Amino acid sequence: MNGCTRSSRMQSSFSLAGQLVKRRGFSTNSEKIVASVLFERLPVVIPKIDPVVYAFQEFKFRWQQQYRRRYPDEFLDKANARGKGDYQIDYVPAPRITEADKTNDRKSLQRALDRRLYLLLYGTTIGAPDKKPVWHFPEKVYETEETLRKCAECALASILGGLSHTYFVGNAPMAHMVVPPTETAQVSSLRRFFFKCQVIATNKFNIEKCEDFVWVTKDELMEYFPDQAEFFKKMIIS
Repeated sequence: MNGCTRSSRMQSSFSLAGQLVKRRGFSTNSEKIVASVLFERLPVVIPKIDPVVYAFQEFKFRWQQQYRRRYPDEFLDKANARGKGDYQIDYVPAPRITEADKTNDRKSLQRALDRRLYLLLYGTTIGAPDKKPVWHFPEKVYETEETLRKCAECALASILGGLSHTYFVGNAPMAHMVVPPTETAQVSSLRRFFFKCQVIATNKFNIEKCEDFVWVTKDELMEYFPDQAEFFKKMIIS
């Protein structure tokens, strides 16, 4: 009697585990998990202020000037006299428009200095139709890595030759996308997890293991992924 009870309990436990896999969307053996890297270069110069924002700041400054504290002239004269010496140099701001902007050189990091740039690769990747080259992010199929972030690090290191000028923001992915199987992809469904990583203290990388690459802004990125444009608009907030 006890053996039958234990057997029925085990069967119900297996049934419950199967239901959890289906309901919660856990990965099964038939689908692959992919770690993708959103590799970004932060703005180099301060973005231009929107005219509406500038008008509000100007109004705010003028309004506050009406109620500012009046300091004695002797104090102001001493303050103005400070900092005047031979050590001062004239500050000349760098141009916002670079040669890479003029030639639309998307392989250069010296462009769109007031915007964020994102790295895209062109070549064969997991889930590509008929294994043809497509535009994609640096990515790798999760295999035996200790964590999913380690898998993302391996994906980026494989094309950069190392991670010396990179910084991964957090351990958890920023978003994930479920890619259903297609007739031409010849692979099962994919779960693609995106990790954010940033460029640190460099303006050039030796990118390998791809046919081509580009550094693009958020708006330009949508041109390469028209079918997933809505998803990336929500994922990339800035």
